[in-house]
Amino acid sequence: MSKAFTREDDGAGDELDHVEEPDPLPSGTKNYMTPAGFRHMQEERQQLTRVERPKVVEIVSWAAGNGDRSENGDYIYGKRRLHEIDRRIRFLTKRLESAVVVDPAQQKNHEQVFFGATVTYENARGEEHDVTLVGIDEADMEQGKISWISPIARALLKAREGDVVEVRTPAGPEAIEVVRIRYSDDAV
Repeated sequence: MSKAFTREDDGAGDELDHVEEPDPLPSGTKNYMTPAGFRHMQEERQQLTRVERPKVVEIVSWAAGNGDRSENGDYIYGKRRLHEIDRRIRFLTKRLESAVVVDPAQQKNHEQVFFGATVTYENARGEEHDVTLVGIDEADMEQGKISWISPIARALLKAREGDVVEVRTPAGPEAIEVVRIRYSDDAV
């Protein structure tokens, strides 16, 4: 059979076609983001576009010139990495285009919990926790940053110091008390 009618398979990307994209924003939800989160995503996209992608393209070009691509690890790995980088760049671009940047430092009403607030709350066991309400892509529990659409954040929104709000948890509803509300640049 003529090679003109066969597909030469380099093996790269087969399983990548089945890799899930990060979760889309919930329907009807705005993509609120802090200025720091927006900058971080811009910097990541710039790093991928201007530094990492050109390096990988150079490696793939060099590896492609070495002959048989089916057993060329540099070529196969490079193609996979290129797919990963391109997917991440597309994701970052979509998120940045839909972003609504909200600066917590500009919040006028410091008496209530809104996007960007750092809240200290106490649960029924007397344990205090600090959380900062941030954008969906900025959430990081290790740093105390929670998505503004998370159950705890939704319960805290518009609450004032001293208010007791109910959070829906897998174990059932739990009452938490707002101890302190702060807005600052360094919180996000």
